[in-house]
Amino acid sequence: MKISTILDHIDNGHMALPEFQRGYVWNRDQVRGFFDSLYRRHPVGGLLVWATESKTAVHRGDGTLAAGIVKLLLDGQQRMTSLYGVVRGKPPKFFDGNSQAFTSLRFHLQAETFAFYQPIKMQDDPLWIDVTELLRKGTAGLGEFVTRLSANPALAANVGEYVARLSRLLGITEIDLHIEEVTGTDKTLDVVVDIFNRVNSGGTKLSKGDLALAKICADWPEARDTMKAKLKEWGKSDYRFNLDWLLRSVNTALTGEAKFQYLHDKTAAEIQDGLKRAIKHIDKSLNLISGRLGLDHDQVFFGRFGVPVMVRYLDKRSGPMDEKERDKLLFWFVQAGMWGRFSGSTESYIDQDLAPNGFWGSGC
Repeated sequence: MKISTILDHIDNGHMALPEFQRGYVWNRDQVRGFFDSLYRRHPVGGLLVWATESKTAVHRGDGTLAAGIVKLLLDGQQRMTSLYGVVRGKPPKFFDGNSQAFTSLRFHLQAETFAFYQPIKMQDDPLWIDVTELLRKGTAGLGEFVTRLSANPALAANVGEYVARLSRLLGITEIDLHIEEVTGTDKTLDVVVDIFNRVNSGGTKLSKGDLALAKICADWPEARDTMKAKLKEWGKSDYRFNLDWLLRSVNTALTGEAKFQYLHDKTAAEIQDGLKRAIKHIDKSLNLISGRLGLDHDQVFFGRFGVPVMVRYLDKRSGPMDEKERDKLLFWFVQAGMWGRFSGSTESYIDQDLAPNGFWGSGC
């Protein structure tokens, strides 16, 4: 399928990103190298998609899916996001990342190289072409570039050569990419995630938390954004945590377990309640750790997986906490962090502390 057609499919909702996919992680060097390969017509790999019914598809972003069968990208997100960002001049609706990675890409007509815009180096050099401007305007705008080059006496003699290179650059959207489909009623979310992990075995696999969150978002589409908003709020206070960590705290508050599989059968209402309780107890824990221990930013915050255990402890108790209980709670947190209690099998040690005869069950 031609790249231009794939981008159209993203625009009209026939192609999207599954909820369990991570965000965009490529940097500028990767984008530049990718477009250099496209320009030189080097192989850039095909796409793997999950063909499924749009009415049951859980996808990223606020874009509307088309009716019928849609294709969710399992392999090729970074490439297609980069292409969309450069060709359309904006991120796709499922985008989650740093758009500066594909903003202001330039192409040098003489050297046939790609680079990102540098004012001092490029602003007075007509041979540096704005790639997005050319690709957005298409063949209709090619004449504008030819006119600009022809008007420059120093470049006029080589206009034919430059036009050929502009046409080759413009032809990137006409490149065919092979698309392989995963389809069939037996392709459940668990099966598809396993396929995804096998295909991406050279990179970072989806965590159990990613899968749990994908299933949560199937019933509560706003779950990821709600959690990320709270993570951003903590980040402003110099506590930078991730979704897995927050979801672990939701799990301990809601189920008393560490393993994410215990969240799979929870309703959206239960997850929302668990999140509300977890946030309340995390805030209390952070206030104690910051105020009493002086660990007021993540660079000195050790033993962060002790917090989900503290969340469960706080969720099971009632009434005000006296100084003795508070100090025992903080002493446990410090000891757990100093001895690296959660540096090994995080789930196993959290489960030990969550057990009835463990940390919170024994009354701290």
